[in-house]
Amino acid sequence: MKIFQIITFLLLSICFINCSESEKQHLKKPTVYTVGDSTVKNGKGNGDGGLWGWGDFIGQFLDTTKVSIKNHALGGTSSRTYQNLGLWDSVQKKLHKGDYVLIQFGHNDNGPVNDTIRARGTIKGIGNESEEINNMLTHEHEIVHSYGWYINKIVKESKAKGAIPVIMSPIPRNKWEDGKIPRNNESYGLWAKQIAEKENVTFIDLNDKLAEKLEGFGELKVTGTYFYKRDHTHTSAKGAALAASSIIEGLKQTDNSLKDYVLKNPKITFPKKKNIYLIGDSTMANNNNDMVVGWGIPFPKFVDTMRVNVINKARGGRSTRTFINEGLWDKALAEFKAGDYVFIQFGHNDAGNIDKKKYRGSLPDMGNETQEVNRDSVTETVHTFGWNMIKMIQDTKAKGAIPIVLSLTPRNEWPNGKVERRSETYITWSEQAAKAEDVAYIDLSEAIALKYEALGKEHVKTFFPQDHTHTGKEGATFNALVLAEILKKSKSIGLRDYIELPIQK
Repeated sequence: MKIFQIITFLLLSICFINCSESEKQHLKKPTVYTVGDSTVKNGKGNGDGGLWGWGDFIGQFLDTTKVSIKNHALGGTSSRTYQNLGLWDSVQKKLHKGDYVLIQFGHNDNGPVNDTIRARGTIKGIGNESEEINNMLTHEHEIVHSYGWYINKIVKESKAKGAIPVIMSPIPRNKWEDGKIPRNNESYGLWAKQIAEKENVTFIDLNDKLAEKLEGFGELKVTGTYFYKRDHTHTSAKGAALAASSIIEGLKQTDNSLKDYVLKNPKITFPKKKNIYLIGDSTMANNNNDMVVGWGIPFPKFVDTMRVNVINKARGGRSTRTFINEGLWDKALAEFKAGDYVFIQFGHNDAGNIDKKKYRGSLPDMGNETQEVNRDSVTETVHTFGWNMIKMIQDTKAKGAIPIVLSLTPRNEWPNGKVERRSETYITWSEQAAKAEDVAYIDLSEAIALKYEALGKEHVKTFFPQDHTHTGKEGATFNALVLAEILKKSKSIGLRDYIELPIQK
């Protein structure tokens, strides 16, 4: 027995000396390969546009100390084009005995067999019929087979390498009929199952399992949580994780050995959301008054809230001076983290009294001059508007957050038939503060004023139901949309991917 153990040890040692690095790694643990389309891996698999495939989350349900995960899916491919492009060959060459291949195709197989755009369709069913074509897209002669033929080829070639294939039916689309999600159990889901039965490999009806869960949530919750309203095919991060969990549940109901690597209590980590903090006065704040609504209230309508938190710290009646002196700024600052965005907008109240009741006025301009003010037995040092703005910008940068300076919103005043601009005071000083600190500046005042002038004085009047400064719901939504449009167009600010504008009719 000892001699046998010594010989085994020597053979393993020789293997580790002579084997390639990939073979050495494989001796340690098997690899789970995922092959499929964009519902398995969207784009580069980094969540562009908030879209993810289940292949990017499946690893969080498995013990990755014992098994490796490799997502080789590619968006836009069908069972046919995945193989024609050589993608399957690159996976097949890497396979070792004991590896796993998770297979899901079908969403793109229903396209045209031959055209000049994608030419990715397959013949419906699992038969051996074929169609000989001169591919109009690749300009190559090609024999097109059935969906089942292509899936069967992947299965057979996986088994030939000693790998263990698992076939999934395609995930459901976020389309509803009478409160239910239509299944694909008479098309690609059925054909995927038939190939699995034919080859005696594991089949997971992902389509039905996921659809059943989604129906339990209801359409209103599903759209905006697991799918975006704009896209009925590709899942959000939560949708991808839900699909992955459905696969895991399916595995547990089989005798497939991959279930031995399933974690008992997986902790699912979602991509960290970006934070956008809003710092300003009543024209941005929640004033608990339908007649006085800051644009920060409807602003989340135009933001991908599945990836972004909008945190409104604005407070009515505040100037740069009082926002700082009352401790509101320090409280907000304590929450900022590196990478957060901080929108700073003041000016409406900074023109108030400096040394009389309300005590909220700041000194004009950008300088370092100060004024001592005595009130309530306390001596306060009052700074300029520009000094206060720069302080907030510098404090934000010190936390690693990203300050964005906005000019104040215009009032409903029309001198000489044009919307009032305060371009010689707070607008200019806000811009100068931004330039002094080399941070982004948005002249929201000018952008909104131009839109107001295009609408006309009578229309704009409806935006201001109480006074000439504060908007109601309609005006606040209009102003928020103007800002969203600016952010969507800006490459430098870095938020365009997170802005969702309404579809133009």
